[in-house]
Amino acid sequence: VQTCALPISALEASGQAGNTIVVFTSDNGGERFSDTYPFTGRKTELLEGGLRIPAIVRWPGVTRAGSTSDAQVITMDWLPTFLAAAGSAPDPAFAPDGIDIRPALAGGTLPERTLFWRYRNHGQQAARRGATKYLKIGENSFLFDVVADPQERANLKDRRPDAFKALQAEWDAWNRTMLP
Repeated sequence: VQTCALPISALEASGQAGNTIVVFTSDNGGERFSDTYPFTGRKTELLEGGLRIPAIVRWPGVTRAGSTSDAQVITMDWLPTFLAAAGSAPDPAFAPDGIDIRPALAGGTLPERTLFWRYRNHGQQAARRGATKYLKIGENSFLFDVVADPQERANLKDRRPDAFKALQAEWDAWNRTMLP
């Protein structure tokens, strides 16, 4: 079994380990043969098993070995994070969708925000704010507390109609700003 030690040892041997950021992550959840437990869903699905991915970061001076974070981050956060680390900023005419996540990487928190996804297959829609997630698959719509219910079994849409409508409206507003 090969481990990640080889690339790190190569960085150390070159003298670059102290000023190199190493990120291991993915663009989506598990493929069809993956076990995404405790989540359901996989690649091409907006269930948590299709959205949640690992992000392992080694960033000298920012991350602490062995630390973890429950911060909600999305792939689009890497661009503004790396630009900020380099002392730069995105072009204001082309603002990124993500945010600088260094505070979370350093053990802090991020401002609460809503994350959005869509996938053409079955007209899937999803929005997550905190623990609450709006999900639509085909003609079925749901509201989940993905922290208390990571398998997305208990649909809270009828018990929390205001939260459902609010996230659905946020998704609709976001979607109107996206290309088809």
